[in-house]
Amino acid sequence: MKKDFISILDINKEELGQLLSDAIELKRQKKAGITHQLLPGKTLAMIFEKSSTRTHISFEVGMNELGGHALFLNARDMQIWRGEEIRDTSRAASRYVSAMMIRAYKHSTIEEFARYATIPVVNGLSDMEHPCQLLADIMTMQEHFGSTKDLKVAWVGDGNNVCHSLILSTVLTGLDVTVSAPKGYEPDPGYMKKAEKLGGKVKFVREPEKAVKDAEVIVTDTWVSMGDEGERDERLKLFGDYTVDSDLMRLASPSARVLHCLPAHRGEEITDEVMEGGQSLIWDEAENRLHAQKALLVRLLKK
Repeated sequence: MKKDFISILDINKEELGQLLSDAIELKRQKKAGITHQLLPGKTLAMIFEKSSTRTHISFEVGMNELGGHALFLNARDMQIWRGEEIRDTSRAASRYVSAMMIRAYKHSTIEEFARYATIPVVNGLSDMEHPCQLLADIMTMQEHFGSTKDLKVAWVGDGNNVCHSLILSTVLTGLDVTVSAPKGYEPDPGYMKKAEKLGGKVKFVREPEKAVKDAEVIVTDTWVSMGDEGERDERLKLFGDYTVDSDLMRLASPSARVLHCLPAHRGEEITDEVMEGGQSLIWDEAENRLHAQKALLVRLLKK
């Protein structure tokens, strides 16, 4: 039976552990110059409604390194942009390719693709969740700290799609997450409730200073996501106290590290000093998108 990856909770703890182990091994092999042609003859269709840098590069390079092929499809060049129903596109594409990765404005778009597809569908980003990013984040934390269990994580900024996936990930990882966001930009309470119901550790505080106190990982993201550009001026005013800077970092654990999924707007959600400083794991995090997604693709496609 085909398996999709639309939410981080589409895998369980055991599957996450194996996936991370595979990702670390694939990373080791790549650095040692060992090729791993694990998906010969497989094709990944990459459908983009939203522009992309890391998602596009990491999935395309990943499929190539696994011996498969990645097909870039701009949604504006497809018939769905002219009104073809998603179910028709999904059914037809299922006859051509081995899997689909979709980066969409609406989470429901990806869910509908998955509903009618007979091949695995991967969420490359939606307005509600970004599970592939969390695979890379969890991998990065595990590499640096050895374990994610009871690791204190502070999310500072917009309670967005990445934040939602971080909240859900507490169920699988044992992370202890505190979210801080300005009024009106809190994460969807449904995600908080779902994580808590399933045993995740997550809480909300308004003040970023309280969120980062003794935290071992500080996570942030852009204040103005794609599609929200019309709110830019308003958001910059409301988020002014949520910049991850050196003063805020001093309130965290002395060994604290910083994550940012990129793209970053230096001087807004994070300062240049922090981003380029010794506490930043941002570039390891960006690299790990490649390795984690390769492990995911192998898990979904290799029989």
